[in-house]
Amino acid sequence: MAKRHKLATRAFGAEPCMPDVAGLTGWIAKHRGLTADIITYLLDQSISPQVSAEIGVPCAGGKFYAERVRQCMDGVRDNKAVGELHVDTPAITEDAAGIVVQKKGAWCALPAPHILGIEDAHYNDDDEWSAAICEAYLTIMRTMRDTGITGHVLIAERMDHAELVALARQNVFFFAPAPAREDLAILMEYQTAVAVGKEQVQTVFDLTDEYTLRKIFIIDPDPAAIGLALSHLDPDQVVAGGYCVGESGEYWKDLISSAEYLV
Repeated sequence: MAKRHKLATRAFGAEPCMPDVAGLTGWIAKHRGLTADIITYLLDQSISPQVSAEIGVPCAGGKFYAERVRQCMDGVRDNKAVGELHVDTPAITEDAAGIVVQKKGAWCALPAPHILGIEDAHYNDDDEWSAAICEAYLTIMRTMRDTGITGHVLIAERMDHAELVALARQNVFFFAPAPAREDLAILMEYQTAVAVGKEQVQTVFDLTDEYTLRKIFIIDPDPAAIGLALSHLDPDQVVAGGYCVGESGEYWKDLISSAEYLV
Protein backbone atom coordinates (compact mmCIF):
# COMPACT_ATOMS: atom_id res chain seq x y z
CA MET A 1 0.00 0.00 0.00
CA ALA A 2 1.26 3.49 -0.88
CA LYS A 3 2.34 5.63 2.05
CA ARG A 4 1.65 9.33 2.43
CA HIS A 5 4.70 11.58 2.72
CA LYS A 6 5.11 15.34 2.98
CA LEU A 7 7.64 17.64 1.36
CA ALA A 8 9.26 20.46 3.29
CA THR A 9 7.69 23.88 2.64
CA ARG A 10 9.23 27.27 2.03
CA ALA A 11 7.96 30.74 1.16
CA PHE A 12 9.50 33.14 -1.33
CA GLY A 13 7.61 36.25 -0.26
CA ALA A 14 4.14 37.60 -0.95
CA GLU A 15 2.39 40.59 -2.48
CA PRO A 16 -0.54 41.39 -0.14
CA CYS A 17 -3.49 43.52 -1.24
CA MET A 18 -3.33 47.20 -0.38
CA PRO A 19 -5.59 47.96 2.59
CA ASP A 20 -8.46 50.41 2.65
CA VAL A 21 -8.08 53.46 4.89
CA ALA A 22 -10.09 51.96 7.74
CA GLY A 23 -8.10 48.74 7.70
CA LEU A 24 -4.75 50.52 7.72
CA THR A 25 -5.84 52.99 10.40
CA GLY A 26 -6.97 50.16 12.66
CA TRP A 27 -3.74 48.25 12.16
CA ILE A 28 -1.59 51.32 12.89
CA ALA A 29 -3.59 51.98 16.06
CA LYS A 30 -2.69 48.51 17.32
CA HIS A 31 1.00 49.20 16.71
CA ARG A 32 1.37 52.51 18.54
CA GLY A 33 4.88 53.16 19.78
CA LEU A 34 6.45 51.58 16.71
CA THR A 35 7.17 52.96 13.27
CA ALA A 36 4.03 51.86 11.46
CA ASP A 37 3.31 52.72 7.85
CA ILE A 38 2.02 51.02 4.72
CA ILE A 39 5.28 49.08 4.29
CA THR A 40 5.27 47.68 7.83
CA TYR A 41 1.61 46.78 7.33
CA LEU A 42 2.40 44.86 4.14
CA LEU A 43 5.36 43.13 5.80
CA ASP A 44 3.07 41.99 8.59
CA GLN A 45 0.40 40.81 6.16
CA SER A 46 2.96 38.96 4.05
CA ILE A 47 4.32 36.79 6.86
CA SER A 48 1.48 36.41 9.39
CA PRO A 49 -0.50 33.87 7.32
CA GLN A 50 2.68 31.87 6.69
CA VAL A 51 3.40 31.63 10.40
CA SER A 52 -0.21 30.63 11.13
CA ALA A 53 -0.04 27.91 8.46
CA GLU A 54 3.30 26.67 9.87
CA ILE A 55 5.29 27.07 6.66
CA GLY A 56 8.70 25.50 7.25
CA VAL A 57 10.76 28.50 6.13
CA PRO A 58 8.63 31.65 6.10
CA CYS A 59 9.63 34.74 4.13
CA ALA A 60 8.29 38.24 4.70
CA GLY A 61 8.44 40.93 2.05
CA GLY A 62 8.01 40.98 -1.69
CA LYS A 63 8.34 43.38 -4.60
CA PHE A 64 6.30 45.89 -2.61
CA TYR A 65 9.39 46.45 -0.44
CA ALA A 66 10.88 48.47 -3.31
CA GLU A 67 9.49 51.65 -1.78
CA ARG A 68 11.40 51.13 1.48
CA VAL A 69 14.60 50.36 -0.41
CA ARG A 70 14.23 53.62 -2.36
CA GLN A 71 13.45 55.56 0.83
CA CYS A 72 16.62 54.39 2.54
CA MET A 73 18.98 55.27 -0.32
CA ASP A 74 20.64 58.66 0.06
CA GLY A 75 21.71 59.96 -3.33
CA VAL A 76 18.42 59.05 -5.03
CA ARG A 77 15.82 61.69 -5.90
CA ASP A 78 12.73 61.18 -8.05
CA ASN A 79 14.00 57.65 -8.76
CA LYS A 80 17.25 58.99 -10.20
CA ALA A 81 20.73 58.50 -8.75
CA VAL A 82 21.95 62.08 -8.43
CA GLY A 83 24.87 61.45 -6.05
CA GLU A 84 26.90 58.73 -4.38
CA LEU A 85 24.64 56.00 -2.99
CA HIS A 86 24.57 55.60 0.78
CA VAL A 87 22.12 53.55 2.83
CA ASP A 88 20.25 55.02 5.80
CA THR A 89 19.46 51.92 7.86
CA PRO A 90 17.13 52.74 10.83
CA ALA A 91 13.86 51.89 9.03
CA ILE A 92 15.43 48.73 7.59
CA THR A 93 16.55 47.67 11.06
CA GLU A 94 13.09 48.26 12.51
CA ASP A 95 11.44 46.32 9.69
CA ALA A 96 13.78 43.39 10.28
CA ALA A 97 13.12 43.44 14.02
CA GLY A 98 9.38 43.31 13.38
CA ILE A 99 9.79 40.27 11.14
CA VAL A 100 11.95 38.44 13.68
CA VAL A 101 9.36 39.07 16.41
CA GLN A 102 6.84 37.20 14.27
CA LYS A 103 9.17 34.32 13.40
CA LYS A 104 12.76 33.74 14.42
CA GLY A 105 14.77 32.45 11.48
CA ALA A 106 12.53 34.03 8.84
CA TRP A 107 13.84 35.23 5.50
CA CYS A 108 12.93 38.49 3.78
CA ALA A 109 12.17 39.05 0.08
CA LEU A 110 13.32 42.20 -1.70
CA PRO A 111 12.93 43.24 -5.33
CA ALA A 112 16.16 42.68 -7.26
CA PRO A 113 17.98 45.95 -8.05
CA HIS A 114 16.75 46.16 -11.65
CA ILE A 115 13.12 46.14 -10.49
CA LEU A 116 13.62 49.45 -8.69
CA GLY A 117 13.99 51.15 -12.06
CA ILE A 118 16.36 53.76 -10.65
CA GLU A 119 17.96 55.77 -13.44
CA ASP A 120 21.66 56.54 -13.17
CA ALA A 121 22.22 60.27 -13.52
CA HIS A 122 25.45 60.39 -11.53
CA TYR A 123 27.91 57.57 -12.24
CA ASN A 124 27.54 57.63 -16.04
CA ASP A 125 29.16 54.21 -16.24
CA ASP A 126 27.18 50.97 -16.30
CA ASP A 127 29.74 48.98 -14.31
CA GLU A 128 30.17 51.66 -11.63
CA TRP A 129 26.41 52.09 -11.32
CA SER A 130 25.83 48.35 -11.01
CA ALA A 131 28.58 48.06 -8.39
CA ALA A 132 27.14 50.97 -6.40
CA ILE A 133 23.57 49.70 -6.24
CA CYS A 134 24.68 46.15 -5.49
CA GLU A 135 26.89 47.44 -2.68
CA ALA A 136 23.84 49.28 -1.30
CA TYR A 137 21.91 46.00 -1.38
CA LEU A 138 24.72 44.22 0.45
CA THR A 139 24.49 46.88 3.17
CA ILE A 140 20.71 46.51 3.43
CA MET A 141 20.89 42.72 3.64
CA ARG A 142 23.77 42.74 6.13
CA THR A 143 21.83 45.17 8.33
CA MET A 144 18.79 42.89 8.31
CA ARG A 145 20.88 39.78 9.04
CA ASP A 146 22.52 41.57 11.96
CA THR A 147 18.98 42.11 13.31
CA GLY A 148 18.10 38.41 13.01
CA ILE A 149 16.90 37.82 9.44
CA THR A 150 18.38 34.53 8.21
CA GLY A 151 18.67 35.35 4.50
CA HIS A 152 17.09 37.08 1.53
CA VAL A 153 15.12 36.23 -1.57
CA LEU A 154 15.72 38.64 -4.45
CA ILE A 155 12.67 38.67 -6.71
CA ALA A 156 13.66 39.27 -10.32
CA GLU A 157 11.89 39.92 -13.60
CA ARG A 158 14.98 38.85 -15.53
CA MET A 159 18.37 37.44 -14.64
CA ASP A 160 21.17 39.98 -14.69
CA HIS A 161 24.74 38.64 -14.72
CA ALA A 162 26.14 41.63 -12.82
CA GLU A 163 23.56 41.28 -10.04
CA LEU A 164 24.13 37.54 -9.78
CA VAL A 165 27.91 37.92 -9.63
CA ALA A 166 27.68 40.59 -6.92
CA LEU A 167 24.83 39.24 -4.81
CA ALA A 168 24.20 35.50 -5.25
CA ARG A 169 25.52 33.54 -2.27
CA GLN A 170 24.45 31.03 0.37
CA ASN A 171 22.06 33.39 2.17
CA VAL A 172 20.82 35.23 -0.95
CA PHE A 173 18.45 33.38 -3.29
CA PHE A 174 17.39 34.75 -6.68
CA PHE A 175 13.80 33.93 -7.66
CA ALA A 176 11.93 34.84 -10.85
CA PRO A 177 8.17 34.19 -10.62
CA ALA A 178 7.85 33.77 -14.40
CA PRO A 179 11.28 32.99 -15.86
CA ALA A 180 12.01 32.32 -19.50
CA ARG A 181 14.17 29.30 -20.28
CA GLU A 182 17.08 31.66 -20.99
CA ASP A 183 16.71 33.21 -17.53
CA LEU A 184 16.74 29.79 -15.89
CA ALA A 185 19.91 28.90 -17.77
CA ILE A 186 21.60 32.10 -16.57
CA LEU A 187 20.40 31.52 -13.00
CA MET A 188 21.69 27.95 -12.93
CA GLU A 189 25.17 29.24 -13.71
CA TYR A 190 25.15 30.80 -10.23
CA GLN A 191 22.69 28.76 -8.13
CA THR A 192 22.46 25.00 -7.70
CA ALA A 193 18.93 25.42 -6.30
CA VAL A 194 16.04 27.02 -8.20
CA ALA A 195 12.39 27.84 -7.54
CA VAL A 196 9.95 27.42 -10.44
CA GLY A 197 6.28 26.85 -11.13
CA LYS A 198 5.07 23.32 -11.79
CA GLU A 199 4.90 23.93 -15.53
CA GLN A 200 8.65 24.69 -15.62
CA VAL A 201 9.93 21.66 -13.71
CA GLN A 202 10.70 19.75 -16.91
CA THR A 203 12.62 22.73 -18.31
CA VAL A 204 14.83 22.77 -15.23
CA PHE A 205 15.67 19.09 -15.61
CA ASP A 206 16.34 19.58 -19.33
CA LEU A 207 18.98 22.13 -18.31
CA THR A 208 20.73 19.70 -15.95
CA ASP A 209 22.64 18.38 -18.96
CA GLU A 210 24.57 21.66 -18.73
CA TYR A 211 24.17 22.79 -15.11
CA THR A 212 24.25 21.21 -11.65
CA LEU A 213 20.98 21.05 -9.72
CA ARG A 214 20.99 20.08 -6.05
CA LYS A 215 17.53 21.25 -4.99
CA ILE A 216 14.29 22.32 -6.64
CA PHE A 217 11.52 24.37 -5.05
CA ILE A 218 8.21 23.83 -6.85
CA ILE A 219 5.90 26.83 -6.54
CA ASP A 220 2.30 25.65 -5.96
CA PRO A 221 3.13 21.99 -6.72
CA ASP A 222 0.72 19.35 -7.96
CA PRO A 223 1.19 15.54 -7.85
CA ALA A 224 2.53 15.40 -11.42
CA ALA A 225 5.22 18.01 -10.77
CA ILE A 226 6.21 16.36 -7.49
CA GLY A 227 6.39 12.97 -9.18
CA LEU A 228 8.55 14.35 -11.98
CA ALA A 229 10.94 15.99 -9.53
CA LEU A 230 11.20 12.83 -7.42
CA SER A 231 12.11 10.84 -10.52
CA HIS A 232 15.31 12.93 -10.69
CA LEU A 233 16.04 13.91 -7.08
CA ASP A 234 15.75 12.53 -3.55
CA PRO A 235 12.81 13.72 -1.41
CA ASP A 236 15.02 16.00 0.69
CA GLN A 237 16.01 17.80 -2.53
CA VAL A 238 12.41 18.66 -3.47
CA VAL A 239 10.54 21.40 -1.60
CA ALA A 240 7.03 22.83 -1.96
CA GLY A 241 7.35 26.58 -2.44
CA GLY A 242 4.89 29.43 -2.21
CA TYR A 243 4.63 33.00 -3.48
CA CYS A 244 1.22 34.48 -2.77
CA VAL A 245 -0.01 37.39 -4.89
CA GLY A 246 -3.14 39.12 -3.63
CA GLU A 247 -5.48 38.05 -0.86
CA SER A 248 -3.87 35.13 0.96
CA GLY A 249 -7.09 33.46 2.14
CA GLU A 250 -6.21 29.78 2.58
CA TYR A 251 -3.23 29.96 0.20
CA TRP A 252 -0.56 28.95 2.70
CA LYS A 253 -2.65 26.24 4.31
CA ASP A 254 -3.41 24.88 0.85
CA LEU A 255 0.33 24.84 0.13
CA ILE A 256 0.86 22.61 3.16
CA SER A 257 -1.78 20.23 1.79
CA SER A 258 -0.28 20.24 -1.71
CA ALA A 259 3.09 19.20 -0.29
CA GLU A 260 1.76 15.70 0.40
CA TYR A 261 2.53 12.85 -1.98
CA LEU A 262 2.11 9.08 -2.10
CA VAL A 263 4.83 6.48 -2.58
